[in-house]
Amino acid sequence: MELPAVNLKVILLGHWLLTTWGCIVFSGPYAWANFTVLALGVWAVAQRDSIDAISMFLGGLLATIFLDIVHISIFYPQASLTDTGRFGAGMAILSLLLKPLSCCFVYHMYRERGGELLVHTGFLGPSQDRGAYQTIDSAEAPADPFAVPEGRGQDARGY
Repeated sequence: MELPAVNLKVILLGHWLLTTWGCIVFSGPYAWANFTVLALGVWAVAQRDSIDAISMFLGGLLATIFLDIVHISIFYPQASLTDTGRFGAGMAILSLLLKPLSCCFVYHMYRERGGELLVHTGFLGPSQDRGAYQTIDSAEAPADPFAVPEGRGQDARGY
């Protein structure tokens, strides 16, 4: 299934609006974390070919998912929420719910800019890179021109 093309500016505008409304209730660390990540997003828009900018924005979005969960769960006001407070809390929660979808779109943009997979599974199984692989029964000469065949010019101790 192909992801629809979503402009990075639309993602930034949506999260900026939701974060601004979320700051009605949650200020301080919530605002700093989210606006810092949005600044990374502006950097990713400004440098269209930069893999670093889009990967930093993606990493920041992933980090703020965790930070928003912690911040909202700790600082959610329990008593006497006004209508404005409920609206601000609802927008912060909506922003949190939309961030995984935004991460999928930003990851797709990261791959389009030439980024590699973030998770390398080479340590879980055999490596698929066989470029420098040489079989034992190969008749080809070794790649090292200074290599001495066994038994010529060297004794068992390597002298």
